[in-house]
Amino acid sequence: MYQLNQDNVKRRPRLALTLGDPAGIGTEVILKALADSEVGQGCDLTLVGNRDLLLKNYTNLRQNENIKLVNPAELSVLDVSLDSNIKDAITLGVENAASGAASFAYMEAAIGHTLAGKFDGIVTGPIAKSAWKAAGYNYPGQTELLAEKAGVDKFGMLFVARSPHTNWTLRTLLATTHIPLCQVPQKLTPELMTQKLDLLVECLDLDFGIENGRIAIAGLNPHSGERGQLGREEADWLIAWLDSERKKRKNLILEGPIPPDTMWVKPGQAWYGNSGVESKSQNPADGYLALYHDQGLIPVKLMAFDRAVNTTIGLPFVRTSPDHGTAFDIASKGIADATSMKAAIDLGSELVSVRLGNR
Repeated sequence: MYQLNQDNVKRRPRLALTLGDPAGIGTEVILKALADSEVGQGCDLTLVGNRDLLLKNYTNLRQNENIKLVNPAELSVLDVSLDSNIKDAITLGVENAASGAASFAYMEAAIGHTLAGKFDGIVTGPIAKSAWKAAGYNYPGQTELLAEKAGVDKFGMLFVARSPHTNWTLRTLLATTHIPLCQVPQKLTPELMTQKLDLLVECLDLDFGIENGRIAIAGLNPHSGERGQLGREEADWLIAWLDSERKKRKNLILEGPIPPDTMWVKPGQAWYGNSGVESKSQNPADGYLALYHDQGLIPVKLMAFDRAVNTTIGLPFVRTSPDHGTAFDIASKGIADATSMKAAIDLGSELVSVRLGNR
């Protein structure tokens, strides 16, 4: 659980919390998370979604007497109106264009009110990219929509998780995100890497108070190319780029390019610790820069599947999201795990608090 530093708060953070795809587990994990009296206590939360669908899902979930839910009547709700034909076409557990249209409308409302100053940040419930596409919205994900609406072209997906074993915080930034694997070598350039490194350095300073950090940077190929024998990217430009960045950023420790199969050994040791206590000899990095989606997210989900938080950096406001999907197959069954949503709410509150204190 993330704790607010109350000394930094000038006023309570105001967070919009989108309900995500109404056919998925978004409503369930949100109502479960907010039933925990310790979650969101340091901020003002407003649910963003269609009130009728919210109440319908709540009524359905209440049939399971073994789960604890907060009553939506106790919460602030920004009601997003939907055409009746969209609402009538939404069924729990069924992904379709209607559920995609609803979740897209929730996002647009949350972003618009945040840019207008009503909220300081957004916590987003899970959506289905395929449902967005079925509804006519061709975005790789919520991250790209947020960046477009905010008018920024330099942004990144940072995954944050705090270990329940050692209290160590894992921070992993992806250099490339939702693109096919075959496009990664073409997308990666020295310019892109500098942009992502800039974002990570700024985020560590602005949001986590780490000014002179240690950052580990992955190689692309097995054994980081092994001097060109297993791939040319490292030898052709990645090593030279990293040497140049070291000369420019003498206050930072930049490690790499680290072979991708060994880069995650130290984070794993720091996450699980030694008899529950983090060993100082492990010397883990403050941030990890992975070059493509699965290179970064397989280890993140292996260690922190139920508590990792997706954070979009580079936006003029804070955005966090649980690191899981809509799970249509278990929607309405009352068995969805709310741990990651709790972490997303608390981290969003914490990050806004830090920013408010730095203004």
